[in-house]
Amino acid sequence: MVLFMGVSAYGQTLEEIKEDSDSLTTFYYIIEGDTIPREFIDLDEVVLLNKLEFNSKEDRRRYLILRRKTRKVYPYAKLASERLTTMTERLKTVEKKRDQRRYTKRIQKYIEEEFSEKLKKLTRTEGQILVKLIHRQTGRTAFDLVKELRTGWRAFWYNTTASLFDISIKEEYTPFDNKEDYLIEDILERSFQSNKLERQEPAFDIDYLDLTAHWNKKTK
Repeated sequence: MVLFMGVSAYGQTLEEIKEDSDSLTTFYYIIEGDTIPREFIDLDEVVLLNKLEFNSKEDRRRYLILRRKTRKVYPYAKLASERLTTMTERLKTVEKKRDQRRYTKRIQKYIEEEFSEKLKKLTRTEGQILVKLIHRQTGRTAFDLVKELRTGWRAFWYNTTASLFDISIKEEYTPFDNKEDYLIEDILERSFQSNKLERQEPAFDIDYLDLTAHWNKKTK
């Protein structure tokens, strides 16, 4: 695995200035349009991904299916995170409990109307991937979110209903422990870099290089 550093000033004209002082040479760069000399150029960190390799055609097929499903449901998890962040920030400005409850109910109704019909069309595996990605993007399980925004009883009911379809809304996203979650993270990183999906940072730290090294050791 290689770490590639890309110049953020790409496409701009650079002028190099050399300054000699006490037998040490310092190089300065002036970026066109910037009158302040710099001793360094800001760099954006980019992960250079390894070429995908599979042990069998079946492994490749499973990965491609997982990729299709992950790309399908990730936008829902991203949107849920954005809505939750907006609601949380808005609630900080509302002082009265009654007004907070009213605002929360309005957001709940909006989210339900926005998601319900689309989510009904998800398969069982797509639904479970979505549950994991909601935890990745919000830092909370779908069960905890329902419990927080509704009632504990309704969260229990949702989880019981979901379990009938072999879906647990209590499931967390653990890419260091769960091989499928690692593959999902790999799919996300590749999709972000190829602009197939819009990057949204996870709610908790996930170092892709450490994660890949971790699973490479396990497969040796």
